Amino acid sequence: MSRVNPLYAKMLDFFTIFSKGGIVLWCFQGAGVTESFTGPVNALIRSVILQERSGKNSFTHEALSLKYKLDNEFELIFVVGFQKILTLTYVDKFIDDVQLHFRDRYKNELEQKGALKLLNSSFEFDNDFKKLLREAEEGSKTQRPSYMRTFDESVKSQKSVGSMIEKKGGDKGKEQGGKKNKNKKEGMCCWRTVKRAVCQYKSMSNCLFLICCCSKSPKPQKPREKQMRVWDMGGSSTKNLDYSERNGDTSPGGGELNQEAQTDPKGGRLGGVFGMLKGLVGSKSLTHEDMEPVLEKMRDHLIAKNVAAEIASQLCDSVAKKLEGKVMGTFTTVASTVKQALQESLVQILQPKRRVDILRDVMEAQSQRRPFVITFCGVNGVGKSTNLAKISFWLIENGFTVLIAACDTFRAGAVEQLRTHQRRLNSLHPPEQHGGRPVVQLYEKGYGKDAAGIAMEAIAYARNQAFDVVLVDTAGRMQDNTPLMTALAKLIAVNMPDLVLFVGEALVGNEAVDQLVKFNQALADHSMSDKPRLIDGIVLTKFDTIDDKVGAAISMTYITGQPIVFVGTGQTYNDLRSLNARAVVSALMKA
Repeated sequence: MSRVNPLYAKMLDFFTIFSKGGIVLWCFQGAGVTESFTGPVNALIRSVILQERSGKNSFTHEALSLKYKLDNEFELIFVVGFQKILTLTYVDKFIDDVQLHFRDRYKNELEQKGALKLLNSSFEFDNDFKKLLREAEEGSKTQRPSYMRTFDESVKSQKSVGSMIEKKGGDKGKEQGGKKNKNKKEGMCCWRTVKRAVCQYKSMSNCLFLICCCSKSPKPQKPREKQMRVWDMGGSSTKNLDYSERNGDTSPGGGELNQEAQTDPKGGRLGGVFGMLKGLVGSKSLTHEDMEPVLEKMRDHLIAKNVAAEIASQLCDSVAKKLEGKVMGTFTTVASTVKQALQESLVQILQPKRRVDILRDVMEAQSQRRPFVITFCGVNGVGKSTNLAKISFWLIENGFTVLIAACDTFRAGAVEQLRTHQRRLNSLHPPEQHGGRPVVQLYEKGYGKDAAGIAMEAIAYARNQAFDVVLVDTAGRMQDNTPLMTALAKLIAVNMPDLVLFVGEALVGNEAVDQLVKFNQALADHSMSDKPRLIDGIVLTKFDTIDDKVGAAISMTYITGQPIVFVGTGQTYNDLRSLNARAVVSALMKA
């Protein structure tokens, strides 16, 4: 029985092998590790595997770094975890070795389909794992460290005076591979010329002139004449065009084409049916080379549909990892397989791990006798105030009272815009129908005030007046404006709203990635909590203006991992919809 170095065993916190159905086949836990590995592994499954983010094979959870590998043929996942402060360069090769060894040893058990058969199988892999672990340790120690080259070993030390002087035509010194001087050693001529020049002219310019004259000047080349074009089917001479002695063949290349159509390179004859089946996979394992042309076309197609270029590349890499090594059935093309896998991935992305149910959350806040607070943020001109009014109408229709906090104290006319919406909403739902109380009220303190303070006062007022929901309108700001981003982070950190909605327009492409990343980064940097409040959901506006270029929905959801709560489809209060994931994917994949 092989033993593992205790110091090395402490470097790995755990190693586990489980099926995609969630059945743990085998696991290892490092010496001195008391915490269970189920938390990091479950986080990996929720955040990466289920969210189709497996393009990269690494994942960070708190203080741990996790490396994983998918085995698509047997539907297995190999995961190794270690402290992220450690730099273990051999982990990638080690996890590959464990995968190959485990597959080869338990191939018969893994080929049996069904969870019950896997549960009944015994996987005694401890000794093999320890042996591979020891080999990985020894291999990492035998790797030779790289040292800095000395000056004599560098290319610069090989240069001479002659090699640094430009000749006519732009070449430096003697051309590589050219003929050396047969009578003199290399550089001798230049050195003698330098001595002679210094004695005769006392001038470096003359010295350079004599050095150039020392070597033979290149002969001027004759101007190249225009070459006659040779057509592919035309032949290079008149003899090739003479078909009179070729058994009546009257078409150029006809005999050769017919022969190629009937005979393969190995000498066997191919029928017409086999030529039609050339593009079919036919019960073989997919490789990355098989999928690369199809993935390249899919990537370009997604970018044309307004998906951010970085997100499109990551999606295609994730699909490649998901399909690589998977055995395909007969009469299944690579293109159809990749397209189906990409469609499934896109639907999974648009149905994130967290579902936002505002009505349920508002009723829960009612039971606690406090208002439910929603904060809207986003860049300039995307429609925050308009969609805030739409959501107010939707809440009123469901029987809730709303207080709008006018925290956009920067843009001229922002308070007046909200007051107009309040007046129109109250005209649609008169106070007489609600016991004489307006269903919508506006809390404002004018312009130039602190937005975080106004939001705090509005929440306190809503609690005293028994409002069900507080909608906080904030000023539009570009993601590069540091002072305004700091003010937004302060507003959210001080008031701790129940829901932070990012309002973005469906017209953006690559800009969506930059906006969401920097908004989240600003909220994290200026938060006073260990677990900062980030964006909880997305409101996608102007969705009725983009036809089938719906890629912004994919980009925003992929970046944040949060759902699209509402979609704005027009200019009236009724133009607010929930996102239909399959309809969006269908429009995205349409040619």
